[in-house]
This record gives sequence, structure tokens and C-alpha cells, in this order.
Amino acid sequence: MKNRGAKNEKSDGNLNKSGPMGIAKKKMKKSKNLLDAFAKSKSKDGHYNPALIKKQREFYKNAKSVKKFKKFINQQNQQDGLSSASGLIESQDEPEDTKDANKKRTKKNGSFSLEELYKKKHEEIEKERMEREAAIRAKKEEREKAEARRKAIREKMLKKTRTGQPVMKYRIEHLLETIQGSTKNSADKKS
Repeated sequence: MKNRGAKNEKSDGNLNKSGPMGIAKKKMKKSKNLLDAFAKSKSKDGHYNPALIKKQREFYKNAKSVKKFKKFINQQNQQDGLSSASGLIESQDEPEDTKDANKKRTKKNGSFSLEELYKKKHEEIEKERMEREAAIRAKKEEREKAEARRKAIREKMLKKTRTGQPVMKYRIEHLLETIQGSTKNSADKKS
């Protein structure tokens, strides 16, 4: 038993490493290393990082839309600016000051053309909206007229005498109208 005590006294400096406290420190170091590894994996380029992937996707999406917009503007400038292109060719022979002035003019013309495009587009949209509203109004009026006609016919067909008998006058008129309508339709089809 004395030997055991002597060993403990000698290994007093090593107690922290091999005892219960040493195990806890090892676990802390290991978990710290895991956290460091996790943090590094998030920041490294070669590893999977959802936040970085989302940013890249958004960047490419924005770049794509900007490219489309620039292409559209160039096409519009080419269509609208054939005369301005000839002006630019003529301006190559001119001194530097006039070239700068022409560049400014073309930039202003480009912005004006964008404004014009914007106005034209909104005018077209407004025109389409007005046409749709007019069509809807016309359909609504037709529907209301047809409803009123059916309501009037229904009232006539449902009229009763004092004794509760149906008034035959309106029913006979309705039958006569339908017969005449069918004969007209069949005559129109034959001719």
C-alpha cells in the first residue's frame, strides 16, 4: 500500500492528465476541435456551404437579368439610333471636345428613349385595360337585358286569374313566337 501512495506522490504532476479532470479536458479539447473544424468547413471554398451557395445563386440570377436588360437596351438603341450611329461616324473626324458633347447627347438620347419606351409600354397596358373593361361592361349590359327579358316573360307566364287558373293569353303568345322563330330559322337554313 505504501507503494501506491508513493506512485501517487511521484505522479502528482501527471494527475491532471490521467485523472477524471484530465478526461474532461480531453473532451473539451476534442469538442473545441470539432467546432473549429465545423467553422472552417463553413468558411472553406471547397466544402458545402448553403449560405454561400444561396449568395452565388442570387448573384448569377441578378447578373443574368442585368445582361438581358443590357441586351434589350442595345437592341432598342440599334433600332432607334440608326441616325445617331451615322452621327457618331461623322463625329470621328471632329475634335475631342465635340466628341465628348456627342457622347453626352447620345447618353441623353438613350435615357429619353428609355423614358419613351416606358411611356409607350404603360400606354399600351392602359389601352388593353380599358378595352377589357369595355368588353366586360358590354357583357354585363347584355346579361342584364337578357335577365330583364326573361323576368318579364316569366311574370307573364306565371300570371293567374282570380280563381287561380293560368292566364292562357301570354302562354299562347309565347308558343306562337317560338313557332314563328323556328319556321324563320328553318327557312333561313334552306336558303
